[in-house]
Amino acid sequence: MQSYQKLNDRFWSFLLVLSLFSVVTGCTKAEEKTEETKAKPVVIGYVAGFKGLMDTDVIEAKKLTHINYAFVDVKDGKAFLTNEKTDSTNFRKLKLLKEQNSDLKILISIGGWAWSENFSDAVLTDSSRKIFAVSSVDIIRKYDLDGVDIDWEYPGMAGEEGNVFRPEDKQNFTLMFEAIRKELDVLEKETSKKKLLTTAVAGFVSFLNVTEMGKAQQSLDYINLMTYDLFQGDTVVHHASLYTTDMYKTEKSADAAVKAFVKAGVPVEKLVMGLPFYGRMFTVGGKLEKGLGQKQSDQKYIDGYTYIKDSLVNKKGFKEYRDKVAKVPYLVNATTKQVLSYEDEESVREKCKYVLANKMGGVMFWEYTSDPKNYLLNEINRSLK
Repeated sequence: MQSYQKLNDRFWSFLLVLSLFSVVTGCTKAEEKTEETKAKPVVIGYVAGFKGLMDTDVIEAKKLTHINYAFVDVKDGKAFLTNEKTDSTNFRKLKLLKEQNSDLKILISIGGWAWSENFSDAVLTDSSRKIFAVSSVDIIRKYDLDGVDIDWEYPGMAGEEGNVFRPEDKQNFTLMFEAIRKELDVLEKETSKKKLLTTAVAGFVSFLNVTEMGKAQQSLDYINLMTYDLFQGDTVVHHASLYTTDMYKTEKSADAAVKAFVKAGVPVEKLVMGLPFYGRMFTVGGKLEKGLGQKQSDQKYIDGYTYIKDSLVNKKGFKEYRDKVAKVPYLVNATTKQVLSYEDEESVREKCKYVLANKMGGVMFWEYTSDPKNYLLNEINRSLK
């Protein structure tokens, strides 16, 4: 009887140790999984809903973590769908992509270059910010979406001609995010689902002089740096250089922006590197010398990389060059005196390496249909794995 009791005690002791081991191991694996999920870089693709009904069949949802639907207007102090019939159809089709990727998040992006003129008025007072915040969140409530992205170009400084901006924007920019976050918290309780608040911001350092990004980031999940269109007056430039070039005098680059935002108090893991899926074509005003750093007489948007790669790189009089310091390519046409600044697979790979090395939040790009063959998205997918 005593030997049986000893055997029984040993058996239960063994089970206790085994269960404790399982708990500890399970916790460790859960922590590892949480850490792994937390560390996974985001891939945020902007899609142009303003162009009309979307063909979502072309979107490779498994290669994205977030889709930002551009754009929602600001009208009469509220977030406003200018063509709700089209937008609602697009929302429904985008949500179907979750069948391919259950973790995919769909956000509305409010503003943009053309629809930022009314932000300053909309968020001028406590009461107006409340109205704007409620209207923004009501859209994602109605269509069961995952969050709000604000693309105000720009608080406290000129954007498109005629845009309203004022010194008070500096504080109101921060207070706007606080107001939206409060409304999102209410929606989170209603739905038991996490709701995101993000923003797209200028990728140049002077933006930090007219905002309080160290404070504003406290309400934000991600800050999408528009590290493209880094223009410099009438100069021919790299519009999306990773590092500051030594080919002409400038202080603008993605690296400079990241370092400045971190210095301003933004956690690096909230910063998202912006990638252009389009190019900028400059025409040199006088005699063509090196192109970059010269004065330009014209500049235009080239949409987008599939066209550039298939039709322009070392074709039609264009010769490809690469700035080894800035880590970006460019094309020069000696006959037409044109210089094209753009992003290619190698420059995207360099930027993804930078994101990983600096433990940034991930990458975002403008705009999905600019590269229908997915040359750049495929490179992002390979580089961030």
